Amino acid sequence: MIRIAVLVSGDGSNLQALLDAQKRGENAAGRIVLVIGDRRCTALERAERHDIEAVGLDRRTLGGKAFESRLLACLGQHNIDLIVLAGFLSILSCEVTERYRRRIINIHPSLIPSFCGKGYYGLRVHQAALHRGVKISGATVHLVDEVADGGPILAQQAIDVLGDDTPSSLGRRILEQVEWKLLPRTVASYCLYMERNMSLLQNLAANRYPGRGIVCGLNERGNAIIAYFITARSSHSKNRCLVAEGDTVRTKAVDESLLVDPSLIIYRAMDRLGEDVVVANGDQSDTILEGLRQGRTLQASLESRTFEPDAPNYTPRISGLFHLGQDPFYTLSILRRSDDGSCDRSYYSYTELEKGKAHLIHTYEGDGNPLPGFKGEPREVDLAGDADSIADRIWEMLDRQYRVAVCVKEINLTGTDAVFAIRQGADNGLY
Repeated sequence: MIRIAVLVSGDGSNLQALLDAQKRGENAAGRIVLVIGDRRCTALERAERHDIEAVGLDRRTLGGKAFESRLLACLGQHNIDLIVLAGFLSILSCEVTERYRRRIINIHPSLIPSFCGKGYYGLRVHQAALHRGVKISGATVHLVDEVADGGPILAQQAIDVLGDDTPSSLGRRILEQVEWKLLPRTVASYCLYMERNMSLLQNLAANRYPGRGIVCGLNERGNAIIAYFITARSSHSKNRCLVAEGDTVRTKAVDESLLVDPSLIIYRAMDRLGEDVVVANGDQSDTILEGLRQGRTLQASLESRTFEPDAPNYTPRISGLFHLGQDPFYTLSILRRSDDGSCDRSYYSYTELEKGKAHLIHTYEGDGNPLPGFKGEPREVDLAGDADSIADRIWEMLDRQYRVAVCVKEINLTGTDAVFAIRQGADNGLY
């Protein structure tokens, strides 16, 4: 489910249209969970009447920087996936639009590119349209970027301009005949689009038991993100946590007295060697790091390893190498058992990195006996936020029955600034 925050400044009639559509069940893939106003306004009262959390952040009192800091914190705390601007009069900074790239929707009361941009808001739009003598007007729903009203258009709808129209009458007809219908319909369609394109969150939410997983890519700030998560079924596998020691993240038993066989559950999950960050679901991480020290590639280093010997599951060994520097790239690998019992070795290298994009690979395709192994290639996913917010989102999307630990490392491509975020606590009474 796509979690929606609506930003408002005034009466909130477009918010009401969204709430009414939600009540009618017209947005199957999304739900409004938060309404934020940049001032105290009637729209917040509408949200409260619908039992939706309403937050007032007075921009004039706080100031621009403090307002956006509070805004981003609030959005992060509520794990917001999509922002809808519904009569929101503040201009969002590049920091906000970049962090939520392609995840902010606005409605503007004209047919963009006409009568839009800086200074065109409220009745000013309709005054300009009538002054120019246009015969049609309408509304546009578009994605928000750093240019005012300049993002990609999602939908438009026109109405005739009448000979006796005033700015007020034209604005009212566009609101009632176009905006109240166009905005809810477009938001619902975009939520479906987000769901169908399977962002990181939806990939995880759709798989009850992904096993162990790796995410590599760039967030919207252009920083490298390397994530590793653990889900487990048995109490033995759940008896572990992640511990960060410098650049190294290791698995460790929560209760050493319950540890029976450490061979497949205790290992170095993440480490760094120079410009290379290695992540893996087993002790092949040691093999990779030793190979790198000897000048070997990831592929060459793993030639001596196969899938895990845990019949009947034969858990795939998954690994990742993120190379930092001027020409960054990352490689993901999976060693899995073929039908004939041999080891299928697959490597996927990504050299043309895009901000906000990553790839996800994990060990299992769901629950079962034996467990169904991962199929196909790593999935491309959207990636936004810092280490903390990504860790929170991954943790929230993992099934509560199976989740054990998540670690996310965020590091700039120069390798000079790194942050770890860890979330853990298996539902087994050990924590």
